[in-house]
Amino acid sequence: MSTVKFFRHSTKLSRYYVPTEFVILAIIEFVVLILSLYLAFSIRFWNSEWQFAFYEFLPKALAYAVVMQLCLVAFGVYQRQTGRFINMLVLRIASGLLLGLIPLGVSFYFVPQFFLGRGALFLAVLISFLLICIVRLFFIQVVKEQTMWTRVLVLGAGKNAGYIRDAIEKGELRGLNVISYVAMPGDEEVSSDEVVKTDKSLIHYVEDQDIDEIVIAVDDRRSSYFPTKELIECKMSGINILDLVTFFERRVGKIRLDMLNPSWLYLSDGFRIGTFRRIGKRVLDILVVLILLPVALPFMLLVSIAIFIESGGRGPILYSQTRVKQDGLPFQIYKFRSMATDAEKDGVARWASKNDSRITRVGKIIRKGRLDELPQLFNVLKGDMSFVGPRPERPEFVEKLAKTIPYYEERHRVKPGLTGWAQVCYSYGDTEEDSIQKLQYDLYYVKNYSVLLDMLILLQTAEVVMLGKGAQ
Repeated sequence: MSTVKFFRHSTKLSRYYVPTEFVILAIIEFVVLILSLYLAFSIRFWNSEWQFAFYEFLPKALAYAVVMQLCLVAFGVYQRQTGRFINMLVLRIASGLLLGLIPLGVSFYFVPQFFLGRGALFLAVLISFLLICIVRLFFIQVVKEQTMWTRVLVLGAGKNAGYIRDAIEKGELRGLNVISYVAMPGDEEVSSDEVVKTDKSLIHYVEDQDIDEIVIAVDDRRSSYFPTKELIECKMSGINILDLVTFFERRVGKIRLDMLNPSWLYLSDGFRIGTFRRIGKRVLDILVVLILLPVALPFMLLVSIAIFIESGGRGPILYSQTRVKQDGLPFQIYKFRSMATDAEKDGVARWASKNDSRITRVGKIIRKGRLDELPQLFNVLKGDMSFVGPRPERPEFVEKLAKTIPYYEERHRVKPGLTGWAQVCYSYGDTEEDSIQKLQYDLYYVKNYSVLLDMLILLQTAEVVMLGKGAQ
């Protein structure tokens, strides 16, 4: 396999597929962060001939690199869509590095061995910013000609292949180079310059075009002309072959309901939540809550005072509401009150909408920063919720949506969460169509759940909160 072809594949990390070029990029930037700290110390103590024993410098360098890279992940710099605008990418890199100063500063008090002088630390951040920007500019130059994009052949040129065309137009499938759509008998063919009818065998065409991946998107797979033998030859030659649902699952991070059939659900890998995973998830929940509570309590006090003053002491500060948790059971969720006390005086449950007149002045502020959700930390400690999972809905909405949306109740296979995959990938939803879109991400999470995915979601949630994405 050539070097370029190696980069065009994805790396599987605990059921989560990451483009290989971003794995390599993360490793390079991790080394850059360590090098930046070394250069900072060399410049800062140029005249004093500083010397660190390797075992003294390495822990400091690793702590610096790990914290900074996690903050870069939190600001989404390892996502393809982030690189579309260079000015936004530079802003995210700068924001991530500056954010890293906070956990580093806190760690110095708890682990004095990690202490870095202010001058050396700020110099390291500046050098890191410059070097990472240089690495990114080089990276963009390398990949912009699509030489490192996965080369895809779509087997089919009709309705099912149209799903891929639509996703490309919407920008959902960045990093893919669709070489051609191969027309098959039975396709409701759509005319396109990319549609080909090849006279040579499929394996020869794939080899000539240097294809990495074949997506099966024929409209009629029962046709006698379906190239089963040729697909086996391609598979045995190292070509990745995916059905349409799995292709979207890996490339977009959601399970498309409009192309899903029951057999895919029970034949595909995933949907396994064993004892060790449950224990690991519970331990992670408790650790995250215990870390966040000391930071959250002052904000909770300020929010309580603000709500009390705005309402003149006449309304409740907290309110509870019945939601649906794991296995479809009801539970009481706690939130800071962000709406008027008579928000549902007619007894009809409603989603919050944009510019909702029921939201108070304080409510607009705390909902923007997700501060109204802070009391749910106690729901997590109690065990009704996890920190990461599908957002819990009200029973009225669940009953209605389960009747109209297939597989809706499958999202209750796991504990609901304070944040989730749908929340970091999709904006706030207040319609049935939004619920369908969110369910596709929720099903992806239920199928591919792992502690690693939870940690990734927690990091990306930081970006959602800090940038106020999707708040209503």
